[in-house]
Amino acid sequence: MNHITPLEIEKNHLAGLLEAIQRCVYFLNASSQDLQWPLQGGYLAEHKKDKHLFEALAAINERFAKLQDTLGAAMRHSLVLSGEQADSFIKVLAIFEKNGVVQSIETWQVARAARNLAAHDYETDYQLVADHFNALQAQFAMLNQTAFRFVRYAQDVLKISPQSTDFSVEFTQIASESSAVNK
Repeated sequence: MNHITPLEIEKNHLAGLLEAIQRCVYFLNASSQDLQWPLQGGYLAEHKKDKHLFEALAAINERFAKLQDTLGAAMRHSLVLSGEQADSFIKVLAIFEKNGVVQSIETWQVARAARNLAAHDYETDYQLVADHFNALQAQFAMLNQTAFRFVRYAQDVLKISPQSTDFSVEFTQIASESSAVNK
């Protein structure tokens, strides 16, 4: 009888989170590809009935939030596996800033603030809607690079890789392109 240990269960959970991070990066990138950045309020107003445009924007909102949430959950979980104590998320961020995964606590907080200031579903000031999505888009490269550095950290330090390699090639390419954007 195969008995899976609690440690193996925890490692498998992190492996699943790592794959989810790669998937989130892939689909966030896919949702943003067909848009002309930066978005303009006038353009959104002219196309206010374009369901494909607004479905893409809704997907960006959702996928940005999902990526940041999944990355945060994975960072917390990895600390459990490594025996680190972090009773608040700010301490989690501090540990990962020290390890070179998070650029800085402040950059993470800026991305979190941009995400939390999500345009309301019923917002009619299209310039505010455009500003919101432009603020999110400005954080894509940082979030992609953080995701890449975290996956590499998990592989190098914890010896845990994504559950599957289904998104690995594209994930690495997106992270590489994000790195080139910041240079």
